[in-house]
Amino acid sequence: MNRNLWLLVVCQGLFLTNNVTFIAINGLVGLNLAPLGWMATLPVMGYVVGGALATGPVAFTQRRFGRQASFQLGLAVAVASALLCCYAAYSRNFWLLVVATVVAGYYAANAQLYRFAAAELSLPAFREKAISLVMAGGLLGAIAGPNLAAQTRSLTDVPFAGAYLALAGVALLAMGLLSQIRFPPVAETTGSHGGRPLGEIVRQPVFIIAAACGALGYGVMNLLMAATPIAMQTCGLPFSDVATVLEWHVIGMFAPGFFTGHLIKRFGTLPIMAVGLVLNIGCVLIALSGVDFTQFLAALFLLGLGWNFLFTGATTLALTAYRPEEKDKAQGALNFCVFVVLALSSLSSGVLVTTQGWTLLNVGSLFPLALTGLALGWLALRRSRAGAVA
Repeated sequence: MNRNLWLLVVCQGLFLTNNVTFIAINGLVGLNLAPLGWMATLPVMGYVVGGALATGPVAFTQRRFGRQASFQLGLAVAVASALLCCYAAYSRNFWLLVVATVVAGYYAANAQLYRFAAAELSLPAFREKAISLVMAGGLLGAIAGPNLAAQTRSLTDVPFAGAYLALAGVALLAMGLLSQIRFPPVAETTGSHGGRPLGEIVRQPVFIIAAACGALGYGVMNLLMAATPIAMQTCGLPFSDVATVLEWHVIGMFAPGFFTGHLIKRFGTLPIMAVGLVLNIGCVLIALSGVDFTQFLAALFLLGLGWNFLFTGATTLALTAYRPEEKDKAQGALNFCVFVVLALSSLSSGVLVTTQGWTLLNVGSLFPLALTGLALGWLALRRSRAGAVA
């Protein structure tokens, strides 16, 4: 542990404050402004589409200018996009809101690299714990995000416009904290050459499984989380209940960060990812059992726990797939996979929950979970056979 790592933990928390607030309000603002009901989660989709489109430019700025400059640029975009969202809410311009969230995706693409930067700020023997600890910083978002949305909902005469203004302030705070972090110089992390071609890196079985499980696990989490505020409102539950459910969901996502790294070192990456898969299946089963507040709460909490185990494990697994000089393009490719699946899940979430309902949405989530299980089983079998041959 060191000062730089602790500051990065707080920056991760502020990033998740932005994320959780966006999830809590964008679907509801979208539902209020959208020409058609199924378009309600397009602003949520815009956020992740923007992230996918930004992975290439972010990889370039990370490689050319280093962590500090690239992360600060992402935060500057976060300020600008939050203000643009606020204006869109005031002017009741749905498509401007979508554009603003696409722009905000650039910040997400930058901040998704905080977990990889954590490994560079610690000794090699502690990188699993460093990644896990930075992920645990999301607890700040778990508490601040839903409460920020609830407390600023009626700050102005336009619902949730005050929340967007508050997010601009959160990004400015993160800029100040991030400026105090000393990342390794660009030359130390990129090396004198670019390493292997990206095509060779992504064809490795370990890369394929890390990317697939990370993306599918994140996609299922986003599919259900993005639909939850709309589903709860449809069921007649108040926004205070929505905020509570999202708060405990994000606690489930990041509280395990204090010990997930230790579990991975003790039991291995694939077993911990398998536990995450089982927890996600448990979430779906509870969600299918009913639509009371307690069922939403329990299902979303398990969804958060499962996501943590799967995504932390996938990130740790990915570290074995590339060399230090290859990190920017490899991490960019990993995040691109995540954002593409997130974009698809965001659109599917709005369409399914507003046209087919909460039950069918949960049944549909079992398909990507089954694919995740097959992927984990394939890699485990491959490693088992390789060990037997050796």
